[in-house]
Amino acid sequence: MLRLATNCVLLISMVEMYGSWEEAVRWLRDQADCQDLVRAAYFDDPLSEAADRYWHSSEWQAIRPFLGSSRDQALDVGAGRGIASYALAREGFTSVTALEPDGSELVGAGAIRSLVDQSQLPIKICQNFSETLPFDDCSFDLIFARAVLHHTRDLQLACKEFHRVLRPGGRLLALREHVISRPVDLEVFLSVHPLHRLYGGEHAYTLSSYQGALNSVGFTNLRSLAPMDSPINYAPHTLSSLQSEIASRIAVRLPGAFRVLKALIPALWPALRPLLRHVDHRPGRLYSFIALRSA
Repeated sequence: MLRLATNCVLLISMVEMYGSWEEAVRWLRDQADCQDLVRAAYFDDPLSEAADRYWHSSEWQAIRPFLGSSRDQALDVGAGRGIASYALAREGFTSVTALEPDGSELVGAGAIRSLVDQSQLPIKICQNFSETLPFDDCSFDLIFARAVLHHTRDLQLACKEFHRVLRPGGRLLALREHVISRPVDLEVFLSVHPLHRLYGGEHAYTLSSYQGALNSVGFTNLRSLAPMDSPINYAPHTLSSLQSEIASRIAVRLPGAFRVLKALIPALWPALRPLLRHVDHRPGRLYSFIALRSA
């Protein structure tokens, strides 16, 4: 994803900050050099085709085993354009609630309404924030939050609300969350994020902050997926393209070694992947969290 965004960061550094997420995304969609990023972020149209592509993506294939056996009530928090709501409905959930505070026709509730009209899937829309969920206790079997926790104004309060509205035995999937190693890394991350300069809405927390917030409100069986543990985090890369990217980065310091590294890394991957978890300190790297509410 960083490689996809390189040209966009250079372009964005030359413009003034916009005032809204919709304006930022609209600007991005107009840049010829950013179309790979637009597509990777599912900002392209027709929206129904982008949503269907997400449902068929390697990321969603990796998510599917974590959805659990119940297919009753699902809450998609920070639903954006509704691509995850669409995927959850296609997975057979009886009812999906898309929580999205932004009313935008391009990147918010308005876009979701258009998607629902086109697909006729059982998706309800609620314009509200994660920290003040307007739902009764124990309302949902699944809370799906893709790239949401790092945007929250109060991380612990949002986690507390997620725990409250989950049914006993229900699960939370908090996916693709930006992680920093130290507070001082936040500015480094924000300076290279492809959209932060356009609307100022990005953030990141330390790994212990996410884990601590989830544990403190009562979630159990917490599983943390590191950046290279799953396509959930490294999509739109495939495993093969990810390994090739790692080989190319190492080869920068070992001229002429790319072909050898490209052939060697897949064979060494079972031992290399755990090692990378400990040496990967990139500001803003992606982690995902799966947790349960105790029965």
